[in-house]
Amino acid sequence: MEYVPAKTIVTKTKSSADWFGIDYNMNIYRGCCHGCIYCDSRSDCYGIDQFDKVRVKEDALRIIRDELRRKVKKGVVGTGAMSDPYNPFEKESELTRHALELIDAFGFGAAVATKSALLKRDMDVLLGIKEHSPVICKVTVTTTDNHLAKKIEPHVSLPSERLELIEALRNNGIFTGILMMPILPLLEDNEENIRSIVNAAHATGANFIYPSFGVTLRNNQREWFFDRIKEQFPEQDLVASYIRRYGNSYGCTSPHVKKLWAIFTKECERFGILYKMPDIIHSYKKNYEITQLSLFD
Repeated sequence: MEYVPAKTIVTKTKSSADWFGIDYNMNIYRGCCHGCIYCDSRSDCYGIDQFDKVRVKEDALRIIRDELRRKVKKGVVGTGAMSDPYNPFEKESELTRHALELIDAFGFGAAVATKSALLKRDMDVLLGIKEHSPVICKVTVTTTDNHLAKKIEPHVSLPSERLELIEALRNNGIFTGILMMPILPLLEDNEENIRSIVNAAHATGANFIYPSFGVTLRNNQREWFFDRIKEQFPEQDLVASYIRRYGNSYGCTSPHVKKLWAIFTKECERFGILYKMPDIIHSYKKNYEITQLSLFD
């Protein structure tokens, strides 16, 4: 594996109230080989060349250890914002696992976002963190159709495997839910798909679903996305439909968003599944508010 230099890895977020109550971001890997056709992280603005090549930040564990040691304020450390922390190389390198062990050792909380069932391997470390600090796991599921998923997320765990992961995490008492994003217009933005995801979430015992009924497209990412949908869905003229509806817009919201949102919220409320960000944050942190109010306020 190729190494790239890094001066810092654990960085402060602008506001913990905006995104799952995360206080710090941590990205050990640079780039991702999951090949998801919609990935925003390959956009030009992030400056990651050869995005599909996974590289690891040099001396990552020492940097993380030193940075956590120096933090005056404890908080929740999130990973998975730019590239999946459970890429195939993680199985051997165990860098994400060891980073979680450091998070545990220094008394921080953890927020993990992934599409990989490999996360199950590190359940023991998450349970250790949960003893003293908040833990939340966010597993991306945009369709329950394994066949469709293989086209839009070709090198990652199948939705059925991710749902099994959610069930395993929940059975062990770890606060876990679904990132239902992006819901791709013309491919996934239909009532059947949304109901299927909510029903699957309920069956696994998921605590929450956080949705986005659309996709973001900008330079480099847009070209990649168009090339992939031409390749994977040659029978449909999807590119022309996207250009006609969205042009060069960054945000491509589903034309059915109002209808889908109504269906989604009704089903979530019927099953008692959280879907509002403040409710999700409050729920996974609430057991720590008394003992660690000064750390996670």
